[in-house]
Amino acid sequence: MAAIIDANSVGIVTPQKMVHDAPFTLASSKQLPGYTLAYETYGELNSQKSNAILICHALSGNAHAAGFHSLDKKPGWWDNFIGPGKIIDTSRFFVVATNNLGGCDGSTGPLSTDPETGRVYGPDFPGVRVRDWVETQHHLMEYLELDSWVAVIGGSLGGMQVMRWALNYPDKVKHSVIMASSMKLTTQNIAFNETARTAIMSDDAFHDGRYLENNTLPQKGLSLARMIGHLTYLSDDGMDKKFGRELRSGSFKLGQDSAIEFQIASYLHYQGGKFSTQFDANSYILMTTALDFFDLAREYNDDPVAAFSHATCDFLILSFSSDWRFSPERSKEIVDALIAANKSVVYTDIESTAGHDGFLLHNPRYESVFGAYMDRVYQTVLTASCGVPQ
Repeated sequence: MAAIIDANSVGIVTPQKMVHDAPFTLASSKQLPGYTLAYETYGELNSQKSNAILICHALSGNAHAAGFHSLDKKPGWWDNFIGPGKIIDTSRFFVVATNNLGGCDGSTGPLSTDPETGRVYGPDFPGVRVRDWVETQHHLMEYLELDSWVAVIGGSLGGMQVMRWALNYPDKVKHSVIMASSMKLTTQNIAFNETARTAIMSDDAFHDGRYLENNTLPQKGLSLARMIGHLTYLSDDGMDKKFGRELRSGSFKLGQDSAIEFQIASYLHYQGGKFSTQFDANSYILMTTALDFFDLAREYNDDPVAAFSHATCDFLILSFSSDWRFSPERSKEIVDALIAANKSVVYTDIESTAGHDGFLLHNPRYESVFGAYMDRVYQTVLTASCGVPQ
């Protein structure tokens, strides 16, 4: 079935690629001979080049944030919020979304061929860190001949990239929008990620990450990893309201021997199975490891106030009440550090039953706060367009 495109969609979009030919040294000191970064753009860049926004994706996201590819049945992962007349209004802003280095949707990663060996990188692809993604995004900014971003926006792992942008390139960011994120992972979060990685690596088809060379895919392990992850993105109340204890198949009736499956179990199996055919296992391991190692204040003697003292942009911080994976307490820690560093910050905790997925979904209060702040971001564009010093 063909996609149905409404007036508030950016429509059909074409994936693009930036090829960076020069050697690129990673935070680990390992080096790539070059790399490709997949990206998409929506809207038009104004003559002052003052209306560019960068969208940073979360763990399993990609560059396809809005609109449709020609044969899509579903739009990009944040189509709810990007488009003409939407909160990230493409009649106002020029929006750029990337697929992170190490991903599996067009950017150089474990599925790519190592030019030095002629073989697929697989598990030999070097580990990356959040700062590596920011560096490649900075290369893209220069490639697009942009001087700065009027806003950098991201949720979860994307929010970590936003914070790193604010510290590493303070003169290149006017506004930072951080949703459902944290300055570093809790021990519990690291444990969830390790459990998911173990599920993948325990699959007999994994072959120490060389499954492509063995013509296999660790679909069972990756499916289980996604089920674990997806379970933590939902909330107890949200699952109860959506699924309850409803049965999809089987029966509790006496004498009935058909298999019993709850709706929630069916949903998780479906999500896991779908993900296992769409995402690369080595990329999943790489991405979750980068998530584990992120610690914004590590190089500032574990002092987040000292870290944020380097930022010069304004901040919007949003958390979601039922998010226990990245709880509101983690967002409040960011806010407290920003206030102590004397930064301009707006914070709202959104009442939601959607858990960690709240930043992806419609919610009147969320959209009201987010929309009001984006109006403020647009005032920055108008000020630049009028030539008034900022």
